[in-house]
Amino acid sequence: MTATLEVESTLTDRYQTTVPETVRRALKLGKRDKIHYTIRQDGEVVLTRAKAPEVNDPVLGQFLNFLANDIARHPEHLKAVDASLVKRIQSVVGHVEIDLDAPLSADDE
Repeated sequence: MTATLEVESTLTDRYQTTVPETVRRALKLGKRDKIHYTIRQDGEVVLTRAKAPEVNDPVLGQFLNFLANDIARHPEHLKAVDASLVKRIQSVVGHVEIDLDAPLSADDE
């Protein structure tokens, strides 16, 4: 039989609590992650890590379908990017370093 680990946290006056570190580790929770609550008939509440929602933007999907269809119908409209345009873009943003895997700050979300 496996041992059960029990931990507690306290509710604030605003009904908020800190998720204990042992629970965060067990659920592999990070900042801004969501928690899913399952309330059973006997009053027991089960916490799990919420699954990330599938992000489907219907407008973006329609636009990408439009582009794909247009390219398939009129491949002659495709043009290479001019080398001078590439140089202009690099002169404006070439020195900017971006980490695409870095989390966004709260202000950027």
